[in-house]
Amino acid sequence: MATEITLERPKFETFRYDKSRPKNGAGKSPKSDRPRVVAILPRGEAIRNFVYTGALDEVAREAEVTVLSVMPNDSLQDLLRARYHNVFQLREIQEKRIVGSIREILDMAHGRWLWSEAAQERWRLRDLEANTLNLWLRRWAKKFACYPFASRAGLNLLSKIERVSSWQLRTTDEYVHLFRELKPSLVFNGSHVHSQVAIQALQAAQWLRIPTATFIFSWDNLTSQGRIIPLCDYYLVWNETIREQLLQIYSSIRPEQVIVTGTPQFDFHFRREFYWTREEFCSRVGADPARPIVLYSTGMANHMAGEPRIVEDIAAMLSEMTDLGPPQLLVRVYPKDQTGRFEQTKRQNPDILFPEIPWEPAWLTPKIEDAYLLTNTLRHSAVGINLASTISLELCMFDKPVINVAYKPNGMDNRPEDTDYRRYYEFDHYRPVVESGAVSLARSESGMQSMLRKALTDPQAGSSRRRALIGEMFGSALDGYSGVRVAYRLVKLAEASSAIRALSLQTKLDTP
Repeated sequence: MATEITLERPKFETFRYDKSRPKNGAGKSPKSDRPRVVAILPRGEAIRNFVYTGALDEVAREAEVTVLSVMPNDSLQDLLRARYHNVFQLREIQEKRIVGSIREILDMAHGRWLWSEAAQERWRLRDLEANTLNLWLRRWAKKFACYPFASRAGLNLLSKIERVSSWQLRTTDEYVHLFRELKPSLVFNGSHVHSQVAIQALQAAQWLRIPTATFIFSWDNLTSQGRIIPLCDYYLVWNETIREQLLQIYSSIRPEQVIVTGTPQFDFHFRREFYWTREEFCSRVGADPARPIVLYSTGMANHMAGEPRIVEDIAAMLSEMTDLGPPQLLVRVYPKDQTGRFEQTKRQNPDILFPEIPWEPAWLTPKIEDAYLLTNTLRHSAVGINLASTISLELCMFDKPVINVAYKPNGMDNRPEDTDYRRYYEFDHYRPVVESGAVSLARSESGMQSMLRKALTDPQAGSSRRRALIGEMFGSALDGYSGVRVAYRLVKLAEASSAIRALSLQTKLDTP
């Protein structure tokens, strides 16, 4: 069998945010004059971004924090309850079918109006999924319904219809009752793109005139993941590029509503308490510390058919580089890929390393162990290979050579449902990465082989371009404190809301 390693759980003596810390931060008891923040965690990655990094702990130093979260397992529920004043399970609520249909048409109209490269690819894949007469008729009916709204004016009108119908046809008032009791100063959604489970809570806050904020989850989401539903009062984003993109796409959003904080998901890479020595890392993943490690990060199965074959071909290339070690191939399987499509590769290629990726399947939740694993995988790899992934940026953060696959393996069927890999490098979010020269595009197997040898023998080639890309995208935000910046902004927004509410109340009391 292939080398598949189960990681030991890391020790947490050096981890800053331990379970024993008192609720509400620094041992403070809830006070009526403290602002109150409700944090919605609608997906496992939001738990990683705002709990594991300690961002919500920082909020809890200055505010009373209530958490509405999905609950992937009992241990995470215990972790949340040990840390925050109030914790409630965020559950999926069945909504009226007509509401879901309006949202789907709104999302389609948004994509048809935006018509980015990613939106076009998403449209094409949805067309291909309609592979029966019934599905085809439904697909065309929805397309016909969305076309009249595929403009700014149409989207604004349909957005209002969606909001009214969503509220008038709501199937629960539990969040209205909860927020009336909690009286929060701010409701924060930790992931705008995973907000389906959070919509009822967000709209309850908006109906009660409680300010809402959300975090733009990833750098590609605005051009690839459809409409933001519902829109919020404030947006926290990775960088200036995303801020400008958000303002351009959504004309109703004002510049002062969008705040650049960086993204907490990279904080672990810049905290030395998460670093392992090379010997420790290699021991955990079964690698030879004396030989170079080539990292291959896989993508989504439905978008990147043929990757197992590519992995096997790269492993064969590396085995021939005996003068360089030979290098060893470590494959990080995309944690959300539950298809098992690499099982045969594992069985037939015992020399390829396949570390277990410590994620909880429920709600696609990274475990804290993965913060250690990913950070050290990036640190100790000599070169990284992937298909247009965020991992490219992370490799550049560590000044590692990056090779992007821009070819299909020999013998792969040219089925219409299989995307030409080269198209991904035209997507709006990734095209600037390619144009920067910070990554190399392998357009053939021979190109991959020569680029691998170049990266392994001259890793400093392209270093200035990698550093320039990261500097331009993130500025000074890659310092391990993005979570702290998020917390600071949330507290300030909550304090401002509390001050306005107090002033309004005082005005009412003073009015004869």
